[in-house]
Amino acid sequence: MTAAQINEPTREADVEAIKQVVASVEHSQNNELPDEFIDLFRADAIWTTGHGRRLFGREAISVFTRQVLPGGMRDTSVTFDIEHVLFIRPDVVAVKVRQVYQTPDGQEVGTPMFVMAKEEGQWRLTACQNTSVLNDE
Repeated sequence: MTAAQINEPTREADVEAIKQVVASVEHSQNNELPDEFIDLFRADAIWTTGHGRRLFGREAISVFTRQVLPGGMRDTSVTFDIEHVLFIRPDVVAVKVRQVYQTPDGQEVGTPMFVMAKEEGQWRLTACQNTSVLNDE
């Protein structure tokens, strides 16, 4: 089955589930919940941070997250808005997100790409790149 052959009710349910994953990323970061964040990833996931650090596998993502997330959101909040969902296959999507951090110094904008795979009925972060935006015009 190709992405174009997904029936509309299934696609709508998948998009809602994908939105929940993105909402969980936002929730886990704003509330500094490393376990909630780490649980969103496949065991063999790839994560590239906003500063270019490359992390391979959930274990590496866990080590990094446990170092930076506790205290990392002090005086800061973040929102994630999905800009586009591209079904590559029925069980693989690319999700373009607009990320806005509110800091004491103003806004910082990012534009993550989340590639997700559906496994055993659950969407998981699989290959993600977090990119800072220098000029959000």
